[in-house]
Amino acid sequence: MKIVLVGYMGSGKSTIGKLLAKDLKSSFLDLDDVIEQRLGDSISNVFKAKGELFFRRKEHEYLNALLMDQRQFILSTGGGTPCYSGNMETMLNLADHVIYLKLSIPGLVKRLLKEKEHRPLIRDIEDKELPEFIGKHLFERNNFYLKANKVIECDNKDPNTIVDEIKELLR
Repeated sequence: MKIVLVGYMGSGKSTIGKLLAKDLKSSFLDLDDVIEQRLGDSISNVFKAKGELFFRRKEHEYLNALLMDQRQFILSTGGGTPCYSGNMETMLNLADHVIYLKLSIPGLVKRLLKEKEHRPLIRDIEDKELPEFIGKHLFERNNFYLKANKVIECDNKDPNTIVDEIKELLR
């Protein structure tokens, strides 16, 4: 079974993906890690040196290669992955399940404020401007996220509860 997790940064895709993979005795892949491995550089360096267009092309190429593979896995994607190059349609066509981990703007702000320095996209945004930034991004991305086969509301839930909900949906 191929399961793809989508959602905004900070929604818990990697955390949930690792727990779910452990429970289902499946392998876990993080698309960002795959991209960094294959390009031999960090995503922020790739963005700076070669631009977003190059990055999105590579992201699309590696996503397709992973989904065409015969292996079973849980894949966590980047927050923007579903929004470019027909990636959402590719995921829906080639994966068994595409699951949107949905959080409210306040829920995302609460999580992201704690890890701002590790998030290049929001590192330089003032704390008070973060809700508006996230809101605009979600407005642009929601149409893509909501195409997922399943939506899990993640506000005020611990990771194990979310994993249990996903396992229920898979039955």
